[in-house]
Amino acid sequence: MKKFVITIITILVLCAGLGYGSHELTKSTGDSGSKVLNLYNWGDYIDPTLLTKFQKETGYHVNVETFDSNEAMYTKIKQGGTSYDLTVPSDYMVQKMKADHMLIPLDKSKLTGMQNYGSSFMNKSFDPGNRYSIPYFWGTLGIIYNDQDVKPGSLEHWNQLWRPRYKDGIMLIDSARDIMGFSLISLGKSVNTTKTANLLAARNKLNRLSPNVKAVVADEIKMYMAEGEAPVAVDWSGEASEMMSQNSHLHYVVPTEGSNMWFDNLVIPKTAKHFKAIYAFLNFMNKPENAAQNAKYIGYSTPNNQALKLLPKSVRNDKQFYPPQKVLDRLQVYRNLSPTKVQQYNDLYLEFKMHH
Repeated sequence: MKKFVITIITILVLCAGLGYGSHELTKSTGDSGSKVLNLYNWGDYIDPTLLTKFQKETGYHVNVETFDSNEAMYTKIKQGGTSYDLTVPSDYMVQKMKADHMLIPLDKSKLTGMQNYGSSFMNKSFDPGNRYSIPYFWGTLGIIYNDQDVKPGSLEHWNQLWRPRYKDGIMLIDSARDIMGFSLISLGKSVNTTKTANLLAARNKLNRLSPNVKAVVADEIKMYMAEGEAPVAVDWSGEASEMMSQNSHLHYVVPTEGSNMWFDNLVIPKTAKHFKAIYAFLNFMNKPENAAQNAKYIGYSTPNNQALKLLPKSVRNDKQFYPPQKVLDRLQVYRNLSPTKVQQYNDLYLEFKMHH
């Protein structure tokens, strides 16, 4: 989940139970016939009451272990040692895991409810035909502003961030791909470009943004914006939702010229053992009522169109988090780039941060 960081409390709990949890997980995956499902998920990324409901309905107990980055998840599964039945990589990581032969194709004959998903969220470039993945949540990168400092309607495009009026007023999420990405879009370029000239131009334009940048921060950006520390931020829709729940003066906008559209997805890693439990869980989560309950708990956008119909009108009609089709059509999904190009993105982004 591109967008989530495990809370300090969760970290402490995990640390305290690491030895026991690892033992229990290994033990439970040792018997392919046992009534368990081992889910490797982002922290606090499923409604716990749904897990209880699933166990009551099916008899399968769900063991949950968490990670805080796609890379940490990838490394642990690659190294082996513990068998997970399902995990939740973001778009580009699905592509990477597929290329590295770490995923098992979905058996579509065992799936129900796939027709509930919107066509805008299926058959994406990272997994054509959804051979390996089912969309779990989706979101965007956009601009958050405080209406006490910024007039509504006056900040709707990436290029407007460079206006002198925002001097020392913008917070940026600390993410190389995303920050380079919106600079590329402002230049009319793809967020997946591999042309050095385009990347240099994006870095140079970011350098010109430096006088307006108050800080480049990580998860604490939510607290800062909720407390009114800056009038403007660039961050993900999920984090924007959390900020807005704490400060009614905050608003979120996806520039109409385009942005990133991210997906988190359910996949079956190569080490999976409990296939009856896996398909029981996938079908359970495909049900509109369960997907809607999960979306209410997490606060992120659901790709399940039938679940969307069950959400409050104020949610399903919120164009900040469910933008119209004309905006969706302009969104770009990150592709997995070569290690060399990933390093180039990271290096140029670091140069911008040092320049700032």
